[in-house]
Amino acid sequence: MGNYAAKMFVISNERFEELAGEALSSLPADLADHMENVAIIVEDEAKGRSLFGLYEGIPLTKRGPISYSGVMPDRITLYQTAICSVCTSENDVKVQVRRTVIHEVGHHFGISEEKLDELGWA
Repeated sequence: MGNYAAKMFVISNERFEELAGEALSSLPADLADHMENVAIIVEDEAKGRSLFGLYEGIPLTKRGPISYSGVMPDRITLYQTAICSVCTSENDVKVQVRRTVIHEVGHHFGISEEKLDELGWA
């Protein structure tokens, strides 16, 4: 376990949230303009699962005027401890956060895991 901790890059929650904001801001405007009703959440880790991020909600491709009203925002959760566990520098964290944000935003747009893998974002 000591070896695991030695390889993990530690970053403050505030800085991690800033990097998440930067990743979201770096999305192309034509893509970001179409995002709708999404909250970005940062948590330490996914209980019982090994995930960098998780999209929960109704993808834009499944929404309709009758089926999508009065609902809570979709959630993209970024798991800080999991992301930092594979990083050795702040730049590594920045790259992995952006990659994870793009992956989860892809799900918001209805892109499957298989297609994200094919595009190199899985």
